[in-house]
Amino acid sequence: MARRPTTALADPVLAAARDAARVEVLAAARKFELAATWAAMHPAPVTDPVVTDTGVVEMYGDQPVTLAGEGAPGMSEFAVAEFAAAVGISTAAGRNLIGAALECRHRLPRVWARVMAGEVPVWKVRRLTEQTHRLPMTGAAYVDRHLAPVLDSCSYAQIERAVETACAQTEDEKAELDRLDAAATEFFQVRLGDAHLNNGRVPVDGLLDYPVALALEQALQAGSHHLLTEHPDLSLDHRRALALGHLAAGGSGSAGVAEVVVYAHHTPAEGHGIIDVEGTRGPGHVTIEQLTDWCRHIATKVTIRPVLDLDTELTTDAYTPTATQREQAVLTNPTCVFAHCARSARACDLDHIEPWHPSGAGGATTSWNLAPLCRLHHRMKTHGHWTYRRLTRTRFEWTSPSGDVYDVDRTLTRRRTR
Repeated sequence: MARRPTTALADPVLAAARDAARVEVLAAARKFELAATWAAMHPAPVTDPVVTDTGVVEMYGDQPVTLAGEGAPGMSEFAVAEFAAAVGISTAAGRNLIGAALECRHRLPRVWARVMAGEVPVWKVRRLTEQTHRLPMTGAAYVDRHLAPVLDSCSYAQIERAVETACAQTEDEKAELDRLDAAATEFFQVRLGDAHLNNGRVPVDGLLDYPVALALEQALQAGSHHLLTEHPDLSLDHRRALALGHLAAGGSGSAGVAEVVVYAHHTPAEGHGIIDVEGTRGPGHVTIEQLTDWCRHIATKVTIRPVLDLDTELTTDAYTPTATQREQAVLTNPTCVFAHCARSARACDLDHIEPWHPSGAGGATTSWNLAPLCRLHHRMKTHGHWTYRRLTRTRFEWTSPSGDVYDVDRTLTRRRTR
């Protein structure tokens, strides 16, 4: 039986742990304060839309963004991304962090004071700001007044009840908030990016309006019952999953058939029966038997293509990359190549790293000069004084307007020390 450490030995450990916890709380509060300060240093820009010849309104360059509730100031969208990169998080996470700081500083001043004093941890305050950003000023003031003195000991349920009480201050405001909340909370996600974590199976989840959910449930019940005769050995859950596949395929026929494009390289001599499936939304590694099952699936069309040689330098004289160049770029770098960005390359623009020019004086449309950038980070590179260069096929060096340098590859972003 292991001996318990003596009090003399345990006390220094506990004291050090308490000190570390205190440092952690104060460091988070300091970062929270700096997030709000950075927002104040970069107010929302005034931009004019551009109307194209066809009458389409387009916005270029930096844009104003509102990240907190009524009464909180907006800020520069590009500044959000620069702050996020500096603290080592994605732009989306940076929006959430700065938004919470602005919400707290401008709409919950009593709570803010306690955070700055290290009396309430930032993680708990962020749970509160998730609830209060939708409240009018009077509602936020109510929550601030009632929760600030006790927030350090409040449970999540108590926080939610305080917000609900604030919503009920006026029925009109509550009704409008409920309507907005109902629309904002509906979602349905097919998590294709998690297929590699589940042996080729994809998690699906959502929150639907009741009539929609009822219709889906009735269709799944009918479909699973119909499959019982054909597949009596399958469980109810399995038959419901198959029924959903039939719905996606349009019931019968070819309409709505899902297409899975597999870039697979496998030789019989390898013997292990594992296929390496490449691509940004693919499941990673699957067995030959599993691929065979996909090919037999009524709701799936599987196209197997040979892997593109990612080291081949493809060139075109045109500005627009060829379909093969785009596919090669997407397979080479599966996500946006900006610091900490995880946006799928298939949803990204294909950027000319060195700007293209019709005279040939600029960067050419070649494999080496093309990289996927999501729309925001593409605008930042074009209009926001960010620059980057390619170091290898999958590694890039970004320099921010402030002079920070980030080394980005497919798995990691590192900030270089000066």
